[in-house]
Amino acid sequence: MRLLLIDTSGGEGSVALAEGERELRVTASEQMPGRSASERLIPVIREMLNAQGWRLNELSAIAVVHGPGSFTGVRVGVSAAKGLSEAGKIPLIAISRLAVLADVADRTEGDICAVLDAGRGEFYCGVYARGQKVSETLLTADEVAAAAQGTATVVVCEPRVAEALRDLGPRLVAEPRAADVLPLVAERVAAGEFEDVATLDANYLRRTDLEIFAKMAKIPSAGSAG
Repeated sequence: MRLLLIDTSGGEGSVALAEGERELRVTASEQMPGRSASERLIPVIREMLNAQGWRLNELSAIAVVHGPGSFTGVRVGVSAAKGLSEAGKIPLIAISRLAVLADVADRTEGDICAVLDAGRGEFYCGVYARGQKVSETLLTADEVAAAAQGTATVVVCEPRVAEALRDLGPRLVAEPRAADVLPLVAERVAAGEFEDVATLDANYLRRTDLEIFAKMAKIPSAGSAG
C-alpha cells in the first residue's frame, strides 16, 4: 500500500509519502515554508514520487487535510488532491485539521478539545471522545470554555491560542504536519471509507450569514440609549 498525504491548511504546507501493508510508515516528507504551497505543491509531489520511484497510479489513496485553516491553503490542498485523485483514479480521503490536532494527544486520556485560531477573536473547536468526533464548531473564547467543561485535555498548536485560553490550561504541541495524518488515514483505508471526489469541499467551519446577522443584531448601535 502506498499513500500520498497533503496538508496545506496551516502556517506551512507539507507533503508525506507512506508505505506498508500491516504496518504503514512514512518514507518521505517535505515542508513548504510560508505560503509557497500554491506554487510548489504539485512540483514537490512530483519530485517526491520520482525520488521514491513511484508512479501516481500506483498510489492506494490520497489524503488531504481539508481544514479548517488558511482559506487559500485549504483551497490549494483540496484542489490538488481532487485533481490528482481524478487524474489517477485514486481513492481520496479528507481529514479534519482539528481531528489531526486531537490525535496528536494520547487517546487514552479521554475526551480531547482541539482548538485553532479562526481570527476575529474566534476559534475552531473540535471535541473528540476516544478519537471519535463529537462536534466541530466555530466558537468565541467563552464558548470554548463551555465546550471544554469536563474535557480531559485542551490541545492547541498556536502560542497565541494558548495565551488566549490560558485559564483552561491548554497543552501546546507542535503544529501537525502531513506525516501526522497517517494514523487517521490508516483507519479510514482499513474501513474502506473514501470521499466522493465530485462533492468534496473544504472544511471552513465559518458561521452562516444568518448567524452573523443575528449576532450583529444583538450589538447595540453607537447612538442607542444605555
